[in-house]
Amino acid sequence: MPGVREWDGKTYDRISAPQQHWGRTVLERLPLKGDETVLDAGCGSGRVTEMLLERLPRGRVVAVDGSASMAAVARERLGERAQVMVGDLLELELSEPVDAILSTATFHWIADHDRLYARLHAALRAGGRLVAQCGGAGNVASVHAAAREVGGHAPFAEHLAGWEGPWNFTTSPQAHASLIGAGFAEARCWLVQAPVKPPEPEQFLRSVILGPHLERLPAGLHDRYVEEVAGRLGEPLTLDYVRLNIDAVA
Repeated sequence: MPGVREWDGKTYDRISAPQQHWGRTVLERLPLKGDETVLDAGCGSGRVTEMLLERLPRGRVVAVDGSASMAAVARERLGERAQVMVGDLLELELSEPVDAILSTATFHWIADHDRLYARLHAALRAGGRLVAQCGGAGNVASVHAAAREVGGHAPFAEHLAGWEGPWNFTTSPQAHASLIGAGFAEARCWLVQAPVKPPEPEQFLRSVILGPHLERLPAGLHDRYVEEVAGRLGEPLTLDYVRLNIDAVA
């Protein structure tokens, strides 16, 4: 799909333990009887989807991701237990409404949150729940500061200087206003600090955070850019993640 980042699904699957941990805590907030139909909005490689399926012995999961590579890894993991689709959440159209929507580590990659929440609201039955978490205001601020600093100098500047990136890290009030504006009857939003020390620091930076930067750089500059950003962050690398939690009712 135009404008959608194509991830390396297998690498992400190997190093995404932090996202899986966050996903487990988000899933714990979603009340389920076990027979519902649930949409996983931004399923990634399917690690969190797999945990969701364990909560739905008589239910069904529809999993959507914008990356074909991610979806392929999810299909390999989940088999016929879930319907996995490649799709843009801003254009989401389901054949029938779902009982709930789960989403982790996805919404901050989408620029238009008003449209996003409107599409998710349209996908939910009346009274259905949206339980989600994504990057919020201040998310990995130190990494982005280092990336801007490195990107402002040669040989990276001609590709990165002045570039704002695809991220949309919102505040709790901004998210709440968008959700209510999209038609949700109730919404609760809050930020939490969630620092991470990744076991493979440079690979984690390369695959999870700096991917959009690297897409703008020639391949020959990728290693040097990641090394210089990592060098400015110091050792041991601690990533200053901030998570925006969302609980809403349609």
